[in-house]
Amino acid sequence: MPMMRPKKTKKPKLTKVSRVRDRRSKPLPQLSGSSRRTAVEIGELVRQRAQAEAAIAEARKSNERLREAIDLLPQGIVFLDSDGRYILWNKKYSEIYQRSSDLFEPGVRLEDTIRVGVARGDYPEAAGREEAWIAERLQKMYQPGERHEQVLADGRVVLIEERLTSDGGIVGLRVDITELKQREASFRLLFDGNPVPMILCTLDGEHIIAVNDAAISHYGYVRAEFERMTIRSLQAFDAELPWATGRSSDEQAARTWKHVRADGTLIDLAIYSRQLTHGDQPAMLLALMDITERKRAEARLAFMAQHDGLTGLPNRNLLRQQMDEMLQHTRRSTDKIAVLMLGLDNFKAVNDTLGHGIGDKLLRGVAKRLRSTLREEDALARLNSDEFTMVQVGVTRPEDVVLLARRILDAVGEPYLLDGHSVVIGASIGIAMSPGDGEDSEKLLKSADMALSRAKSDFRGTFSFFEAEMDARAQSRRKIELDLRDAIQNEILRPYYQPLVDLTSGRITGFEALVRWPHPERGMVSPAEFIPVAEETGLINPLGGLMLHRACMDAAQWPDDVRVAVNLSPLQFRTGNLLSIVTDALRQSGLPARRLELEITETLLLEKSSQVLATLHALRALGVRMSMDDFGTGYSSLSYLRSFPFDKIKIDQSFVRDLGANPDAQAIVRSIVSLGIGLGVTITAEGVETESELSCLRAEGCHEGQGFLFSRARPNVEVVSLLLAQRGAAALVA
Repeated sequence: MPMMRPKKTKKPKLTKVSRVRDRRSKPLPQLSGSSRRTAVEIGELVRQRAQAEAAIAEARKSNERLREAIDLLPQGIVFLDSDGRYILWNKKYSEIYQRSSDLFEPGVRLEDTIRVGVARGDYPEAAGREEAWIAERLQKMYQPGERHEQVLADGRVVLIEERLTSDGGIVGLRVDITELKQREASFRLLFDGNPVPMILCTLDGEHIIAVNDAAISHYGYVRAEFERMTIRSLQAFDAELPWATGRSSDEQAARTWKHVRADGTLIDLAIYSRQLTHGDQPAMLLALMDITERKRAEARLAFMAQHDGLTGLPNRNLLRQQMDEMLQHTRRSTDKIAVLMLGLDNFKAVNDTLGHGIGDKLLRGVAKRLRSTLREEDALARLNSDEFTMVQVGVTRPEDVVLLARRILDAVGEPYLLDGHSVVIGASIGIAMSPGDGEDSEKLLKSADMALSRAKSDFRGTFSFFEAEMDARAQSRRKIELDLRDAIQNEILRPYYQPLVDLTSGRITGFEALVRWPHPERGMVSPAEFIPVAEETGLINPLGGLMLHRACMDAAQWPDDVRVAVNLSPLQFRTGNLLSIVTDALRQSGLPARRLELEITETLLLEKSSQVLATLHALRALGVRMSMDDFGTGYSSLSYLRSFPFDKIKIDQSFVRDLGANPDAQAIVRSIVSLGIGLGVTITAEGVETESELSCLRAEGCHEGQGFLFSRARPNVEVVSLLLAQRGAAALVA
């Protein structure tokens, strides 16, 4: 029976139970070769499936990223497969085709959405030819070339550009160009319908792109001719382009350009240019204003403004310009010019007896004869009704002028046959020569006029040279000198006083004495008229002494804290007795020296005279205060402050005028005040006329002010009243 033992079946079950208890405790049983291959294949499939799922997930992420990216674009984007089916599109694409966007689905054919849109009326261009329009649209899609435009039912215009991909698909770009088309339409309306000729040129090649109807009509070229030309082809002389840089718009508009029309005539233009974009390229728009007639009118007006309307000869204005040029030339040579002023004798009798028509013809005849008598380089003008002026150049001696004057008198004196009348007219000539009788045109003309008056009154029918004593200005000056001398001797001149006001307290601290001349015939004579005469004739010394004495006498009656300021002329220092004059004035009036201020200008110190400085120091040693007047208007003011210790600096009124609105003047005043504070001197501002100026001066720390804002110059009796009022006000405050 032992042979049956091998049939035990319990053993495998025990083994199975053991594996259940701990599967990891024992290795798997060995498989056959085919089983192993099956397991490997299954593993590979699992791995490939995992990779595919990962790739799909990554593709989905990429697709989402792509969608997010294209949704940011301002243009509409669409991707189609080779059959024209939708793959992907962005938000802008849906917005552009919002009426059809409900049809957009992946896999839907674009052709189908187009057909639905056509049926709905989304594409007005397809109306009446639907199938043909759809066929054309599909052909452009599958065979893309140039960009094209598409009009939608709501009036918007879409620019379409499509390209084939390597796999046969299609990428489409949509741009809403509605606003651009509207601007183009507006530009086209303004361009084509504008009555002003307009030309559009390329910016780089200068070629003419377009012209409006007004340009075609104005220039005479047909449109095709224009489009073969450049802007330089129209320019007559200028090589520069109308939009050349380097000039302002005003300068550009003020320039006159000459263009050539088709018939060869020249026209004057004012050209206005503006850069813009035409298509995709920069271009220049030119508006061409024809100013030919205006320039002709301006030329006529300019000619009339400078010429006599009857004879066509230059008038006084043009003659003076010509004379100035001639005089400029003579200053570089030894040549002289002679001015011959001719007046017709008894011309009024011709007008009265024969009429103004004959008189006008006579004047034209005289002008013609005068022109034929002169050389080409000489000048001829008509100044008034019966006077002509000739200017002879290249004169080396008076005899040359005498010969010309005699030829002129002979030529003018010949009879004139006018409308059957034989008219004989005489003439007189006044002559002035440069530079002795004048170095400028106005002076020479005036001298020649005075010589003509002499010739007419004394001789008539001949010529007379200017003499110095004929000068009316000298005669007037002589009259002023005589009257001034008498006024000084009789003490008619008197000082008027203008207050000097402390800008902090508002109190009057002193007065400046200003000379006044009450003339018995002319009334108050301006100092600007007689002071220069006084300085030229030496009368400034007795005049200045008189004013100093009168001012000291008046000031001695004022309160003890009020000073008087007196101006000194540089000429008063040259006599050598100024110190004694001041000393006498103080002694006779009893005025303390500390209450007297003497004002000088910077011109006095230009001489750098030891005598002047010695006198200034001697005056200051007396106790007299010294003031520099009109500070800043002379030369090297700072060096003068170093050369003499002034007590006061007076800011010239030119720096005070409109001070509130002039930052530069404010800076100058601020510097002068700062300088005064540093030097320990008083700063007074002259010519204060407005509250604004006063506020600025106070803000800058200026000490004193003087001007019409406070008071005009007053006689002493009014000054006394002012001071009494000030004392009374001070007593009330106290």
